[in-house]
Amino acid sequence: MRRTASPFSLVLLGFGTFLLVLAPLLAWYVQPRAAVNPIDIDTTAVYTGRGSVFDTDRIETVPDQRITVTQRVRGDVADSERSGNAVWDVTTTVDTDRTLPAADPHDALDFKPHRWVLDRRTTKPVHCCEETPHIEGEAYLKFPFDVQKRSYQWWDNTLGDTVVLRYRGTAKVQGYTGYRFTGSVPPTKAGTRLVPGRLVDAPDRPQVLAEEWYANHGIELVVDQRTGRVIYAQTGPKRTLRAPGGERDAAVLLDAEKIAFTTETQRAAVRQAERDSGQLRLLGEVLPVGAGAAGLVLAVAGGVLVARGRKESVTPDMSDTPDTPRPTLMK
Repeated sequence: MRRTASPFSLVLLGFGTFLLVLAPLLAWYVQPRAAVNPIDIDTTAVYTGRGSVFDTDRIETVPDQRITVTQRVRGDVADSERSGNAVWDVTTTVDTDRTLPAADPHDALDFKPHRWVLDRRTTKPVHCCEETPHIEGEAYLKFPFDVQKRSYQWWDNTLGDTVVLRYRGTAKVQGYTGYRFTGSVPPTKAGTRLVPGRLVDAPDRPQVLAEEWYANHGIELVVDQRTGRVIYAQTGPKRTLRAPGGERDAAVLLDAEKIAFTTETQRAAVRQAERDSGQLRLLGEVLPVGAGAAGLVLAVAGGVLVARGRKESVTPDMSDTPDTPRPTLMK
C-alpha cells in the first residue's frame, strides 16, 4: 500500500502557504512604504472669519472686517527627487474684502511665501533645498502618519517657533472622526518692523523700528489618525505693534478670535483623508487579515488532503504466477 498526493491538494497547500507569507509582507513591508508624503502635492486651504484689521489707507484699525486666509501648498518635484525628501512651497495670504480678489498675491493685506522640507516617511523637518525659515517641531501643515494620543510640537510660522498642541479627544468633521488638538500662544515678541513713529505713540519721530508682537487666542486642529492630514483648522491670531521696549500694544494690525476652514475646504480635506486612509487600511489591515485567514484555511485543507493521499492498492496477479511444483513423498 502506498500514498500519492493529488495535484489539487498540492495546489491548495502551495497557494495557502503563499497567502500566509504574503499577509505579514503586506502589513510590515508594503504598507509602511505606501505611507509616504507626496512630492507632487497641490492643495489650497481657505480660512474665513471676522476681526479687526489695520487699514493702511486710513492709518487706523478697523473692527469687524471679514478676513480670508488662503494657504496654497505646491510640491517642487525636481528638488524632491534630487533630495529624496518632500519639498513643499507654501504661500499664505491674508485678505479683507477690499483686497479680494487679488490678481497678485503681493497685493494682499499680508503675503508670506516659505518652503518646508520634510522627511517623506516621518514628516520630520529636513534642513536642505533652500528651506526657509528654519522649521522645527514634529508637525506643521500635517501630522506624522499614525497619530498618537499625546501632545505634539506644532510649528507656528508667524511665531517662528513651536507651540505645544495637546490631545483633547476626538471630534467629527463633516461626519468623519479625527483626533482633536488644541493650544494657544501668549503675547510674544516675533520681530521688528519699520513704521511711522505716530503708530507707536512717537509722533515726533518719522520712522521707528517698532516691535511686532504675536499672540493666538486659540489653535484647534482635527487630524486624521492614520494619515496625519488636517481635516479642520481654527486659529485666533493677534498681531500688534509696540514702541521699542514698550510694555503695551500701541497699534493692532490683526485681531481675530476665530478664523477657520471653510466648509468647502473641510469637505475636500475629509475626502482626501478618507481616500488615503482607506488605501493604507487596505494594505495594512484588510488584505493582510484576509490573506492570512484564507491562507490558513487553504493550507490546512491542502495539508489534510496531502496527508490523506490517494490510496492505491498493489495486488499481484496470480494468473501470471508459474505453477509451483508440489513436493512428492519418497517411498
